Amino acid sequence: TKSTTCLLSLCFLMLGFSLSFKPDPEYNVYTRFMKSHRCYDLVPTSSKLVVFDTSLQVKKAFFALVSNGVRAAPLWDSKKQCFVGMLTITDFINILHRYYKSPLVQIYELEEHKIETWREVYLQDSFKPLVSISPNASLYDAVSSLLKHKIHRLPVIDPLTGNTLYILTHKRILKFLKLFISEMPKPGFLSQTLEELNIGTFHNIAVVHSDTPLYAALGIFVDQRVSALPVVDENGRVVDIYSKFDVINLAAEKTYNNLDITVTKALQHRSQYFEGVLTCRANETLKAIINRLVEAEVHRLVIVDEQEVVKGIVSLSDILQALVLTNGDDDVYDTQPSQTQELKKHKRFIRVKKEMLSFSKNKLF
Repeated sequence: TKSTTCLLSLCFLMLGFSLSFKPDPEYNVYTRFMKSHRCYDLVPTSSKLVVFDTSLQVKKAFFALVSNGVRAAPLWDSKKQCFVGMLTITDFINILHRYYKSPLVQIYELEEHKIETWREVYLQDSFKPLVSISPNASLYDAVSSLLKHKIHRLPVIDPLTGNTLYILTHKRILKFLKLFISEMPKPGFLSQTLEELNIGTFHNIAVVHSDTPLYAALGIFVDQRVSALPVVDENGRVVDIYSKFDVINLAAEKTYNNLDITVTKALQHRSQYFEGVLTCRANETLKAIINRLVEAEVHRLVIVDEQEVVKGIVSLSDILQALVLTNGDDDVYDTQPSQTQELKKHKRFIRVKKEMLSFSKNKLF
């Protein structure tokens, strides 16, 4: 009959439509990879870990960060006999911004306060437990925790001994993933551009100018919770970048008592050689962006147009969000790897551990 013919035609049409729009079978390959590897897999054979007791003076703690070349340290409370938090460069910035008055007035709170005193003032009775992870937890859980809590460092703590084994970072995780990418299927979205995938921040980009007072820059770090500020000229073109890590140079140079200087003046105290601002275009592929971030060992790229005008920022957080969480599917994957998978992983790790060791000797954090 005519109605049967129409129904069959509709069925064939729908079947053809579903086949033509079949999703990429490898779209969640990185999610599955992260779920099949543990945090312990990223712990290097040898690494430096600095731990502070909360009774230590804040000033001495920041000087210790500088002298040991690390950006954060777990905090041990001797009274509670456990780790209670992390001391990071963000704390240094918050202290400077909260208590700075003028170059003529010493920052007493930085000079005299202990870490425990600062935590009491900063937390203001609002309990914030330490965000940590077990070495047996999956890397997927680690990425989820980093992004959910909007943190950049995640202590790996042994649940049996209570010891901190290592501190996981976005950089370390992406570096680890990059080592395996050549052996994994290539999902189609790697060939798409940042613009097509809408990866990165393209609106309300926080920037500073060469003559912006340093104190104002610290205020942007505190209020907008960004980790870096592109320095732009009068036409909006990027000429430099001031990151949170650059602020620690104030401790290294002991110049934190004058925050009225300009950002440009502060950048003259960089302790490491600066090769220039690393940039990218919105029409570059995700694969190219990942390669550039990993090879340069940086936390972000400034997105610019043909005239080098700032258009956005793409960070390691953005990349991990896109690779691991955006395409995740908890229902399609068994988080317990098979014995065959474990054997293959063990063979690969003989090679990868050697590569990771060379990476750990350079920029651990």
